Amino acid sequence: MTSPLTLALYVVGITGGALAGAAIPVVFPAVRSRTGLLLSFSAGVMLGAAFFHMLPEALHEGGLRSLTWTLGGFLFLFLLERYVLVHWCKEESQGCEVHGLHPHADDEPPHAHDHAPHGTVGFAAFVGMSLHTLADGFALGTAIEIGVGTSVFLAILFHKLPSSFSLAAILLHERYAARRALAMAVLFALMLPVGSLLYFVLADHLDHERFGAAALAFSAGTFLHLSVADLIPDLHRRKAERLALSAALLAGVAAMWALSVFGPAHGH
Repeated sequence: MTSPLTLALYVVGITGGALAGAAIPVVFPAVRSRTGLLLSFSAGVMLGAAFFHMLPEALHEGGLRSLTWTLGGFLFLFLLERYVLVHWCKEESQGCEVHGLHPHADDEPPHAHDHAPHGTVGFAAFVGMSLHTLADGFALGTAIEIGVGTSVFLAILFHKLPSSFSLAAILLHERYAARRALAMAVLFALMLPVGSLLYFVLADHLDHERFGAAALAFSAGTFLHLSVADLIPDLHRRKAERLALSAALLAGVAAMWALSVFGPAHGH
C-alpha cells in the first residue's frame, strides 16, 4: 500500500478507537455517575502519559533541552485558563455557572471553593489533549515513511482509548451536555488526521526529531497542568471515598505504565 493509503487506514482505526473510548462515560449512566473515580483515573492517565510516554520520548529525541517546552506547555495552559477560557466561558449562554471545580464536594461549604466559571477545566483539557493528538498524527505520518508505522499505530491506538475516555469524563464532570461532550470528543479524535495532513504539508521543511521532541514535551506540560493543577486539587477536597479515589488515580498511572512497558513501542 502507498503511504497515504496506509496512513488513511491507520487514522480511521485510531479515530474509531478514540470515539469508542469517549462513548463509554457518555452512553452508560452507571459509569457516568462515578464522577470522582472517573476524575481520579483521568488524572492518573495524564500523569502516566506524561512520565512514561511523552517525556521519555521527548528526551530521547531532543535531549534535556526539550524540557524547556514542557514548562512552555504548562504555562501555556495556565495562561489560557487564567485569561482566555474564563472570559470565553463567561460569555457562554449555557453551562457556565460560577462555581468551584466541584461544587458538590463532600462536607464542604460552597464558599470554600474558588469561584471560576464552569467549563474552564473541561475546555482546557480539550485543548491540551487535542494538541497532543495533533502531534501524534504528525508522528504517525513520519513513522509510516520510515517503515515502522504498524507499531506506532498500535501504540497511539492503545493510548487514545484511555485518553478519550478521560476527556469525556472530565467534560461530563464539568457539566457539559452529553451530546456536546461527545461532539468535542469527535473534534479531539479528528486532530489525528489533521496532524497527519500537516506531516505531508511540512515534511520537507522540518527537522522531524526536533519538532517531534518539542511537540511531545509541550503536550506533556499541558497534561501535567491538567492533572496537578486542575484535577488533583479537586480530588483533595473530597472527604469521602479517599481510598477508592487514590486507588483509581494509581490505576490510571498503572495503566499507562503497563502500556509503556508491554505495549508496542511508540518511538522509532
